[in-house]
Amino acid sequence: MIPSRASFRDIPLYSPSKTPCRVDLGDNTNLFGVAPAAERVLRESAPALLSRYPRGYAPDLRGALAARVGVAPEAVTTGCGSDDVLDSALRAFLEPGEVLAFHVPTFVMMPLFARVNGLRVRQVPPREDFDLDAEALLATEAKVLYLCSPNNPTGTVLSRAAVERVVERAPGLVIIDEAYADFARGPDFMDLARTRPNVLVTRTFSKAWGLAGMRVGWGVGAPALVAELEKARGPYKLTTLAEAMAVAVLEEGSDWVAARAALAVENRERLRAELVALGLSPLPSEGNFLLVPLPGAVQVAERMRERDVNVRAFQALPGVGDALRIGSGPWPLLETALVALRESLR
Repeated sequence: MIPSRASFRDIPLYSPSKTPCRVDLGDNTNLFGVAPAAERVLRESAPALLSRYPRGYAPDLRGALAARVGVAPEAVTTGCGSDDVLDSALRAFLEPGEVLAFHVPTFVMMPLFARVNGLRVRQVPPREDFDLDAEALLATEAKVLYLCSPNNPTGTVLSRAAVERVVERAPGLVIIDEAYADFARGPDFMDLARTRPNVLVTRTFSKAWGLAGMRVGWGVGAPALVAELEKARGPYKLTTLAEAMAVAVLEEGSDWVAARAALAVENRERLRAELVALGLSPLPSEGNFLLVPLPGAVQVAERMRERDVNVRAFQALPGVGDALRIGSGPWPLLETALVALRESLR
């Protein structure tokens, strides 16, 4: 066997428990289905497209996204999911051995991306209210700072004051991951990507937009920043079909997406009330999920899977402890999950 990098050998595969279940609330994807505009593209696509490479760097999608957020196409990047955009940004702006810093708990892939890219990590514990400790993050002096709002897995949002403080004083790039922005009631941080040279805001079509299986992510930043990121990304990260479906949903399906996102939020709060009635205390959430602190969450999740319901279990999250993350979707699915949870808690 040819040995891998010494720092690479003990990196685990990303492998959350995925026992097939009839009700799967573990991934926070859009459980209401696929936008009609995307279905139409799938139905009408010519098979001959499959034998040709897609157009390099997804120009149609970049143009559609640029029009939506009010920037030039040169300020938009795309990728195979927003995690691809994040990974590409680390490769573009950090040399091996340099430091990536982020608040914890946060997106579980960030420490993995850091290790794969040979980076060092500085983790900043949360404040009691789960807002960003701006001074502690800046004190790391990391060249790249990663923020997530609404945060995964907590669902909490970062304050405008804390984020602006970080952006103003950061020594390098500030990445703001807004994968769940479509569910949040407050303002987002996209304006910072439009106006600050050191900010990259990333988003995804995998959550509210219903295209998780097509793997489409995107980001917005200064054109000079995006030009460097595009080098790390590579030319063919989006398939022809994925790009066409994303453009169609953007241009024809925004109302469909907004309506389902609103319903996910409505059902999330209905779920919260039921969990509180069970004596549980879900964290405040602006995502399409709830994080529920619960000792022995891993065992509870396993008992739920035995009842054909999948939720995501976490152990020893900083500031939280053990917890279940339960995605929101159509109410019948959440009702089934509640029955399984009640039985599993017994």
